[in-house]
Amino acid sequence: MLVGLPESQVSLTGTILSFGMFLGMMPRWAALRWSAQSAWCALGIQDPRDNNHPCWWAELLKGLLVATGLLSLIVLVTLVGPWGQWLGVINGKNLINSLLLGLGVGCAEELIFRGWLWNELNHDLQPRNGALIQAIIFSLVHTRFNIGLLSTLGLLIGLFLLGIVLARMRHRNNGSLWESIGLHGGLVSIWFLIDNGLVNFSAETPTWLIGPGGENPNPIGGMTGCTLLSALLIAGAFKRRAIR
Repeated sequence: MLVGLPESQVSLTGTILSFGMFLGMMPRWAALRWSAQSAWCALGIQDPRDNNHPCWWAELLKGLLVATGLLSLIVLVTLVGPWGQWLGVINGKNLINSLLLGLGVGCAEELIFRGWLWNELNHDLQPRNGALIQAIIFSLVHTRFNIGLLSTLGLLIGLFLLGIVLARMRHRNNGSLWESIGLHGGLVSIWFLIDNGLVNFSAETPTWLIGPGGENPNPIGGMTGCTLLSALLIAGAFKRRAIR
């Protein structure tokens, strides 16, 4: 146990310290393992090219807009149906928590899964196989296995699809991670606000709509979330064919 910290903060503090060590090791790791001159270029945070490529904040905003659209559709169905009541309450504490949560989770997990892990897998595998394996690992790490078979299966599928969508975003942006950070962080941040003051979900709200988890639902694991993520993948595939 870390001396002087309350028990409730030990896990968070340990996670922050571990991530700090991960960042500190990356320059040396990238040079030795990937023969990369810049770890941050290899991880997708810094753009090595000097051209008219969209800047990082434009890609970040694009990812946030995609996250907003996905969650807005889910909320719209609950409000049109008999399951949700719009409250529209946002206080300062929740807003700050939402921003910190979205930024922290979005940056940290994208650096780990679509940055370091995918690079590691691509070192030995084809990029497509690497994308599939990182998405499987991503889904297994984030799935709760104490919520019943169907709910667990829904979370596994939804998180796997999200992992593929995030990897496709990085690939489409020539290695830049910022749109993936925007989507991932936006989903976490916006859903936190929705579930903590913007919308009151009734106890009868179906799992297929807002996902499994009971009092803390994960919309990615519901049928609606899986369908929307699948639609993103299909739309991206059609767009690539049209460009070719």
